[in-house]
This record gives sequence, C-alpha cells and structure tokens, in this order.
Amino acid sequence: MHTAHLVVTVVAVLATGFSGVAALARLPAIVPAMTRAGVPLSWLIFPIGTLKTAGSAGMLLGLLGVPGVGTAAAGGLVLFFACAVHTHLLAGDRSPQSGLALGFLLLSAATLALDIGWVAVPL
Repeated sequence: MHTAHLVVTVVAVLATGFSGVAALARLPAIVPAMTRAGVPLSWLIFPIGTLKTAGSAGMLLGLLGVPGVGTAAAGGLVLFFACAVHTHLLAGDRSPQSGLALGFLLLSAATLALDIGWVAVPL
C-alpha cells in the first residue's frame, strides 16, 4: 500500500466514522440538515448511522489486512453518499452539511479508486 492510499483511507475512516457516530448519537448539529433534506429523524440510527459506521469499520478492517472488506466497504459508502448527495440536491438543501455529504462521497470514491487500482500512485 502506498502512502497516498494509506493517508486517504485513514482520513476516510476517521471522517465517515465520526459522521456515523454523530448520526447514531443524533448530534443536534446534524438534525437541521436532515430535516431540510426531508430525511426522517428516525432514520438517523438505522439505516444512516449504522451504515456509515459499518462502512468506516469495514475500511479499517481493510487497512488491517482483511482481504476485500475495505474495498467492499468503500464501494458501499460511495453508493450511500451518492444517494445522500442526491437526496440533498432533490430537497434543494445547499447547506454546509450537504457539502459534507459530497466530501464524504469524494473521500470514499478516492479510497475505492486507490483500493482497486483505478488510480496509480507512483512510488
């Protein structure tokens, strides 16, 4: 694993992990954005917080050498955050929190691309 891959994946694990725990804890700062996007608050624990946290844990397992799990988790998070961005856009939510969804999507996509070799990083 190259340094860039390691750094991007660690940042993705930390960011998506924090986001997942924030949803599980129903952090008050995220409630307005969920409301603006039309997401039921009952979804914060499951599926939102659970999927983000599981994806983060899966990417961490990939870093620890469990074959295929990190790649699958990154792919799942790409799908999750693509749906999140779409939901915010459909609702007309252009808040900073909707921008975070895009950032998480880009981090997850970069991790996936590096995992499967779509991006070659020279030594």
